[in-house]
Amino acid sequence: MSKKIFITGSTGFIGRKLAMKLADQGNQVVALIRSKGKAKDLQHDNISFVEGDLFNIGALEVGMHETDEVYHLAAFASVWAKDDTFAKVNIDGTLNILNAAKKKSVKKIVVTSTAGVIGPAIDGPVNEDTPRQVDFFTDYESTKYESELKIKEYVANGQHVVIVNPTRVYGPGPLNVSNSVTKLVKQYIAGKWKFMPGDGMSTGNYVYVDDVINGHILAMEKGRAGERYLLGGEDATYHELFETIAQIGGKQYKLYKMPLGVMLTFGKLQLFLAENFGRQPMITPGWVRKYLYKWMVSSAKAERELGYKITPLKQGIQNTLDWLNSENE
Repeated sequence: MSKKIFITGSTGFIGRKLAMKLADQGNQVVALIRSKGKAKDLQHDNISFVEGDLFNIGALEVGMHETDEVYHLAAFASVWAKDDTFAKVNIDGTLNILNAAKKKSVKKIVVTSTAGVIGPAIDGPVNEDTPRQVDFFTDYESTKYESELKIKEYVANGQHVVIVNPTRVYGPGPLNVSNSVTKLVKQYIAGKWKFMPGDGMSTGNYVYVDDVINGHILAMEKGRAGERYLLGGEDATYHELFETIAQIGGKQYKLYKMPLGVMLTFGKLQLFLAENFGRQPMITPGWVRKYLYKWMVSSAKAERELGYKITPLKQGIQNTLDWLNSENE
């Protein structure tokens, strides 16, 4: 049955694919966009637009008029900001969505968070209930965590909100900050990526973008209010990731190990230039420190409760390389 669905972050890596899939399923999708120019790749007979942002309450309420469901994906996920942008967008912006949804009597909301809020795997793979054992590494993580705490308060007051927490997402789509793994794949195959972070043994969890899209839809359909669901893929060290890319891409390059001490010094210099001269950093010390830990993740809860399925890393990398090759034809 066709539904009316409001979505934020619809011009982003995950949001665009989600909006198109929901529209392909016959739903009437209303996408919040900052400008029509940003929505050139979002053309579909079942997608309409409302211009505005998370702080334009009027636009939010217009977009949610007679809406069944809301997907809130918009977030500030940059490496650094000179002011309170992280808190403003990731916390205050989310509360604006929840308040508008309550006013417009929206039945269900799915909010996209990040697996980073749970923290690294100190005692084996983390799950949704693993207590965080180390401090937050970035403002992005900490503000997303604060946002989740606020969401719980709204759920306690009767709203149906489900949280999804993707890991490192990759796959076909715009090569932006949210799709940095695919950028890395492209650079490696082109012979332009030369470094192995640390000793190459830092483990990450890599999830194919289509799995994340399906996970969002399943969370809306079956997710329990107030619960979070990790949408992960396969765990892999950097050695294993680059080996997989090399095997499938048919190109093996020598990578030079980049000691974390060197990366940390570089991050500190980048942060100094950012704070004193406003130059956007490539990386910060907080991001570098993440390499000191392993980030194994279990998606068992999503698999069990939602019917979530994981694309094997080899298959996902194959799909990604096929897409990159088709883009270059």
